[in-house]
Amino acid sequence: MPAMTMVQAINSGIDVMLGRDPDVLIFGEDVGFYGGVFRCTEGLQKKYGEQRVFDTPIAEGGMLATAVGMGAYGLRPIVEVQFADYIYPGYDQLVSAAARLRYRSGGEFWAPITVRAPCGGGIFGGQTHSQSPEALFTHVCGLKTVMPSNPYDAKGLLISAVEDDDPVIFFEPKRLYNGPFDGHPDRPATNWAQHPLNEVPEGYYTVPLGKAAVVREGSAVTVLTYGTMVHVAVAATEETGIDAEILDLRSLLPLDLDTIVDSVKKTGRCVIAHEATRTCGYGAELAALVQEHCFYHLEAPIVRVTGWDTPYPHAFEWAYFPGPQRVADGLRRALEG
Repeated sequence: MPAMTMVQAINSGIDVMLGRDPDVLIFGEDVGFYGGVFRCTEGLQKKYGEQRVFDTPIAEGGMLATAVGMGAYGLRPIVEVQFADYIYPGYDQLVSAAARLRYRSGGEFWAPITVRAPCGGGIFGGQTHSQSPEALFTHVCGLKTVMPSNPYDAKGLLISAVEDDDPVIFFEPKRLYNGPFDGHPDRPATNWAQHPLNEVPEGYYTVPLGKAAVVREGSAVTVLTYGTMVHVAVAATEETGIDAEILDLRSLLPLDLDTIVDSVKKTGRCVIAHEATRTCGYGAELAALVQEHCFYHLEAPIVRVTGWDTPYPHAFEWAYFPGPQRVADGLRRALEG
């Protein structure tokens, strides 16, 4: 199998679906001729034409409203929001229209749309290019929310998202586009060349929504995480020598609760790590679920390691980003609790 970066894997997944299903199309800001700000759609307009891969004005509300209408009439649009920070003008269309359409119409219409959005920090994007708003969408019944951590999963999950009959918000950690990131900004950047999950089939395959991956088996503590923080958690575990079991959730909604419960019952301890702000972040829901389903197996309080409750700072990015040291401290607190 060929080695791919996450950018190449996403491009390949879109390519596969455009070629496989004539009802699939993709549009967004600069996705056509330019190939996307991160080049995830490079070459696709030339291959499939301007009616299936096209640029839009800077109008996220209009883009997502158009996608809902397309989905209701049988198409399967993929919308690229250039940065997750720009998704808010289209939030009403996702919450009030896309998520509710099947219910409001008694099953007569639905919105099989996929909304791709680069998220997270680590590139000195500051407050308007670094946000992780996934919790806002997991709160909305009718939406599905996905965030891959590697090229293999990115392509397989994206194909599953496009084929799903419900609207899917597909967050792509931009710091992982060209290589895994262990959270140490002072070290040279690495690429996907040496990572085992860089091997991506060229053709069609799927990774199911709602199924977590056990990245590392362990017995001392369970780490629940996703996106960039998967690699940070692995680094923290290696640097501390703590025998942690690391779960990459991959799909936040639907959530693989069975795998989470089995792991926490085995270890008796739980650390939750995500890059988004702490208050009402997705980790709060995870903590509630673990407490509800694993209370009599817990040997210590659940620990959350997250971003701060501030806008993402430009000058102090690495003070905000929950790196390996903060995750390691969380692991120690869980073991000492």
